[in-house]
Parts: sequence; C-alpha cells; structure tokens
Amino acid sequence: MDIIKLTRELGKAIQADERYAKFVAAREVNEKDDELNELIGRMQLTHMSYQHEASKEDANEQKLQAYEEEFMGLREKVLNNQNMINYEKARMDIDEMMNYIVAILTECIKGEDPETCEPPQEHSCGGNCSSCNSDCH
Repeated sequence: MDIIKLTRELGKAIQADERYAKFVAAREVNEKDDELNELIGRMQLTHMSYQHEASKEDANEQKLQAYEEEFMGLREKVLNNQNMINYEKARMDIDEMMNYIVAILTECIKGEDPETCEPPQEHSCGGNCSSCNSDCH
C-alpha cells in the first residue's frame, strides 16, 4: 500500500478518535464564548499597544508597566475561563497522542519492529515520580 494512502487512513483514524472529537467540541465552544473572545481580543490589543510603546525611542516606562499589568490580568481571566480550561485539556490530549504517534514512527525509522516497538517515555519532570503528582507512570 502507498505511504500517502496509509497516512490518509491514519488521518481518518485520528479524526474518529474520541480525543479528536473532544478537541473539536472544545474548540467550537471557545469560538462561541463571546466573553472569552472579548478577553482574547483585549489581550491582543493590549499586547499591540505595549509593542507600539516599546518601539518608541522615548518609551514611557509607566505606560509599559500598565500595559503589562493589564495584559497579565486579562491573561489570567482567559486561562481561568472554564471553556479555555476544557480546550487546553483537550489540546494537550491531542498533542500527547500525536507525540506518541510520531515517537512510534521514529522508532520504526531507527529500525525497530513496527509491531512491538515502544518509544522511550519522556517526562518533563525528569522522570522522578516522587517529585510530582503526575499520572504519567
């Protein structure tokens, strides 16, 4: 079978996966959340204002500080929005799945048996499970 055809079949399988469905649903909820979108828009405007002020030769440090504080406050509201929390969880699940798929393919490219190879587990915490509450083991 052709590699591209197999890749398209893998794409179909990914789109049929429950994690993908949750990701799409979470993205759609975010798109319909007017409050969240307004916060994101305000964040972007604040960031642009900061960049504009920072690019001036005589940038006003007080304005920069105010923009930074406003940005951080808006960012906190965005990150604490329940729809954004759900979206980030769903996105992380998709990223984890895709990283695992790529890791398996990498092992195959190294010559490992495609039927049995398992990529080495990598942990952002360095693998010392006693230092965190992660469910990675």
